[in-house]
Amino acid sequence: MAIVIDSPANPRVRAALALRERRDRETAGRTLVDGAREALRAIEAGVEVVEAFVCRSMIDSDEGARAVEIIDRLPAGVRVDLSERAFERLAYGDRADGIVLVVSTPSTRLADLVLPANPLVVVTEDVEKPGNVGAILRSADAVGASAVIAVGGTDLFNPNVIRASIGTIFSMPVATGTAREVIYWLLGAGIRVVASRVDAAALHVDADLTRAVAIVLGSEADGLSEAWHSPAIEGVSLPMLGAADSLNVSAAAAVLLYEAWRQRRSAAESA
Repeated sequence: MAIVIDSPANPRVRAALALRERRDRETAGRTLVDGAREALRAIEAGVEVVEAFVCRSMIDSDEGARAVEIIDRLPAGVRVDLSERAFERLAYGDRADGIVLVVSTPSTRLADLVLPANPLVVVTEDVEKPGNVGAILRSADAVGASAVIAVGGTDLFNPNVIRASIGTIFSMPVATGTAREVIYWLLGAGIRVVASRVDAAALHVDADLTRAVAIVLGSEADGLSEAWHSPAIEGVSLPMLGAADSLNVSAAAAVLLYEAWRQRRSAAESA
C-alpha cells in the first residue's frame, strides 16, 4: 500500500521540497525529478529512486500512459500518494503533471567517466543558467556525444537542469572538475581539445572534429578562463557577421556539435 499524505506541511513533503535548494541537494546527495517524461528517463537509466510522490488526480491525460508505466516500475516501498494541495506545494510551476521523484544524485567524478573509442565530449566552464545547461545536454544527446563535463559552478543535477534537458542528463555520462583537472584528464586520454573563443582565427568548420575531441565552451559573460589558452588547445570561432560578437552558449554548442556530427558522418560514408 502506498502512503497517503494530505498536508503540505508533512515532514516528508517538506524534506523533498528542501531539495529545490543546492545546499540541501549536496548535503543529502539527492535531487528532484519533475514530470513523467523526465522521471521515466531516470528510471530507464537505472537511477536510484528514493521516493516517488504521486497525485493520481493530477496526472495529465497526455502523460497518463507514461505515468502508469512509471508507477508500475517503481521499487517497492518508495511510492507516496499526495493530495492535490500537498502535490501542488511540492511540484514546480506548471509542471504539476502528477509525478515527482526524489532520486540519488548520480556520480559526477571524472575518474568514473568511461568513454568509447573516438569520443565526442562537450566541456562547459561556468555555464550556470539551468536552461542553457539543459539545452547543451539535449544537443549532446541529439548528436550522440559521449559525455558532458562541467567545469566551475555548474550544478548539473539542479531540478531545473533536469527539466530543461528533458531528462537526457540521465542517459548522458556527465562529470565535473576544475579546468586543470579536466585538461590534464583529456590530454592524458589522447583527446584533442578544441575551445570555442571569439578571438580565435580559425573557423569551426576548418577544425578536424572527426577524431577524439572535446569541444569547450565558456559562459557568455566571461568566456573561457586563461587555463584554456595554451599551445596544447586549439581555438576556433563561429562566424559573426552582424552587430553581436557571440551566440548564446547553448546555440553555439548546438552549431559546434552538429558540425562534428556532419564531419563524422561524412568520414564514415567515405571510409
